[in-house]
Amino acid sequence: MQSYRTRARRAALLLTASLGAAAPAARRAVAAGSGADEVNAANNPLTPKVTLNLQDYLAPELNREPGRRSNQFLLRGLAPVDTFGLPQLIRVTLPVQTDPTFPYGSATGLGDTSLYDLFVFPVHGMTVSAGPVLVAPTATSTSTGAGKWQAGGAVFVVAEHSWGLTAGLLTYQHSFAGAADRPTAQSLTAQPILTYNLPGAFYLRSTGIWSFNLGDDPGGHTTVIPIGFGIGKVWTLGRTTLNLFLEPQYSVIRSGVGVPVWQVFGGFNLQVALGGP
Repeated sequence: MQSYRTRARRAALLLTASLGAAAPAARRAVAAGSGADEVNAANNPLTPKVTLNLQDYLAPELNREPGRRSNQFLLRGLAPVDTFGLPQLIRVTLPVQTDPTFPYGSATGLGDTSLYDLFVFPVHGMTVSAGPVLVAPTATSTSTGAGKWQAGGAVFVVAEHSWGLTAGLLTYQHSFAGAADRPTAQSLTAQPILTYNLPGAFYLRSTGIWSFNLGDDPGGHTTVIPIGFGIGKVWTLGRTTLNLFLEPQYSVIRSGVGVPVWQVFGGFNLQVALGGP
């Protein structure tokens, strides 16, 4: 545990030093009107635009599984709706996963589909959203899904700044139905998000998802806390925003079989503003 804490401190110091070195350039970009608002909107998970995310997590090294790797591709869509005067964001995520099987080989297939219904409201200069989460057991392999219906909740908090974006996401879900021969599914995730704007609509980013598997899996509980440091670029074409990024992540704290030692997170996000001229 001590070594994990040491690595976490080193990673935090590296992130702080890198962002500090980029601060003068970022301030010049903002002063020059280089599109900081557009970059922030492209990185804000609560931007009320129709959004398509194509994202991928490649983990070349897994904890306590030498020579094994995993991959998770995420197809995600988000749509703003206004029901009875209440702004909401509907977000659906369908994963395609490749996970190790035992004792050898791997399995590739669909994962479990998650649905978020987020109610959005402003609070003291920030944007906050909260709502229910439903997970459907759509996995095509026992290796790529829990085999359980799950329900829970999610809370997002986002603050936009002239220099970038700070945000946090917390979700909890627990199984309530599904295959009787599968263990109870229960998980907690937290995602701190930090972006820092650079000239030319480039930006630095750190968005590692902290995952805590609390279920009754025979392999035991798992914990993984990655720290990421990456770069991205935003393009605005009329009412369409394109966002391309790459972010290596190292798990400074990890326990349990099969969690990533390190991984590379990359993606392409597309946002389209509806209405207007």
